[in-house]
Amino acid sequence: MKHLSVLTLLLLTCTSIRAQKIFSVDAEYKADVKVFVVDAEYKADLLVFKEDAEYKATGNEGKWFFVDAEYKAKKKIFFVDAEYKATLKVFFVDAEYKAGWKNNSKKAIMY
Repeated sequence: MKHLSVLTLLLLTCTSIRAQKIFSVDAEYKADVKVFVVDAEYKADLLVFKEDAEYKATGNEGKWFFVDAEYKAKKKIFFVDAEYKATLKVFFVDAEYKAGWKNNSKKAIMY
């Protein structure tokens, strides 16, 4: 029974570490990543699906859950107003299965 409790705790910890919990900050200097939202899928580094529940936002696969407080976030992002200012270009998709990386060289940005 003790081993089961340790395993359960370990799994819960790993899941929360992997979650793409995002907080949108109000100033560029506060951000870990500067993001620009492009107007077409082919222009994006990452296709993002906004999850409606934290537990669904797993891995580094473009499934984001926007948290309500900075301390809860894995990554803090700032939406820039020009493409050249961005570290990462994203396009928001309307279905979870469409989320994912288009430019794998940028994948490390969100780890």
